[in-house]
Amino acid sequence: EREGKDMSTTEQRLIPYEEVAKHNKKDDCWVVLQNKVWNLTGFLQEHPGGAGIIVKYAGKDGSVGFDPFHPKDILSTLPPEYCIGPVDVSTVPKTKEEDNSHKAPTTPASEIPPVDQMLNLFDFEAVAEKKMQRQGWIYYSTGSDDEITLSDNRTSFTRLRLNPRVLVNVHRVDTRSTILGFPTSFPVYISSAALGKLAHPEGEVLLTKAAGTRKIIQVCPTLASCTLEEMTAARDNEQTQFYQLYVNSNRAVTQSVISRAEKNGCKSLWVTVDAPQLGRREKDMRNKFTMEAPDQLKREGGPKEGSRSQGVAKTITAFIDPSLDWDELKWIQSITKMSIVLKGVQNGPDAVRAYYAGCSGIVLSNHGGRQLDSCRTGIEILPEVMSHLRRIGAHDKIEVYVDGGIRRGTDVFKALALGAKAVGLGRPVLYGMAAYGQEGVEKVLDLLRNELEVAMQLMGTRNVKEIRPDMVMQRLGDVLIGMDNVDRILANLSAPAGFSKGSL
Repeated sequence: EREGKDMSTTEQRLIPYEEVAKHNKKDDCWVVLQNKVWNLTGFLQEHPGGAGIIVKYAGKDGSVGFDPFHPKDILSTLPPEYCIGPVDVSTVPKTKEEDNSHKAPTTPASEIPPVDQMLNLFDFEAVAEKKMQRQGWIYYSTGSDDEITLSDNRTSFTRLRLNPRVLVNVHRVDTRSTILGFPTSFPVYISSAALGKLAHPEGEVLLTKAAGTRKIIQVCPTLASCTLEEMTAARDNEQTQFYQLYVNSNRAVTQSVISRAEKNGCKSLWVTVDAPQLGRREKDMRNKFTMEAPDQLKREGGPKEGSRSQGVAKTITAFIDPSLDWDELKWIQSITKMSIVLKGVQNGPDAVRAYYAGCSGIVLSNHGGRQLDSCRTGIEILPEVMSHLRRIGAHDKIEVYVDGGIRRGTDVFKALALGAKAVGLGRPVLYGMAAYGQEGVEKVLDLLRNELEVAMQLMGTRNVKEIRPDMVMQRLGDVLIGMDNVDRILANLSAPAGFSKGSL
């Protein structure tokens, strides 16, 4: 069986499945993957996802647990001698996946409405839940602890009221804008949500393609289930991509990741700073992680021993460095030409410090309600941040973005009015992808852009530059307060300290 390993597949002896089945132990482990037989005995301890998931398929066809979560070319990274030869597919029995968390619900096609019946972003969530695997649905939808912040991300937008102007010629409105100087068809970007293949077999590549057709920017995640090369190869010639970074405790790995992102044409580095410790996502913690590790985690050594029993999120984030601080940020800036954006800023003083540290932008975010429960939402933090930046004359020198809870065009409008340059979209594009693939993501973006256009017309704004703070009001008890007065209100409440560069 080894003599023909250098011959073409058609010349090699087909290996019957009965022969594979004999090698079903940890110390003698053959697995069928992509219609070939692989001897993975020597790879068990090196596998980033641990030996257990491979041994589970020892002597069997492991495709059902392998294909949905791996880049198509990942097997080419194994030593060629691991491949014994092609399996005789006529002898391979049809197997049933024992782990139901890998199986999508068996929803009849008649219960899935056509994509053109989706009228808003909430509609996609209901369809996605019907189509997604249980493990993936829990990972995407869960928040931390009591999920107070997860809920507030949405309801905080509903507490803001709009103050429209009339008799403005809004026959045409222009939603175009820029993010860090790069053009976007409207001020929305695709956020860096992990594990896209939980939603669709093609994963983040579909987000790339949808972002390209709709001419918006994608932030590629560290913990993507596609390789960065697959995502960047899928973009069109005029498309812009940024890269989101989780800083690894191993600085050599971090430097390699940054270099890889730069080499592949990413224009900005978005460093996540709100996850020194993973939040307690209890629904996910009850959901034992059984799928394969994302591509970058494989490169970094895989999940730590014992982490798989604590859910998807805990498994894939065990490598993140909790010692990351402002001094480390200087080191990151020294090894890249990409602009730096801090993702996860949650108050005014940190926004000021980010500006003085030389950052080009900040994302006001609570990690989708998945980290510290009961913290404020991005839209709630925004007035404070803009007030702090105005006081040092930096409100137009560093870009501010908001994510979390964006579901309506009016949400985008409110964020822009209060000072945000753009907003990030996470769960909605994943749900759109889970429900209808690339077409679903494009529909999500089309609906949101259309809603923003309608909001701009009804508010009397012809372009995004005309959207102003006085167009949004906050209800305080029985009184509506114009958000253009936020500086005066905040000054009366407290005198923020720490605005000089030296004191920071």
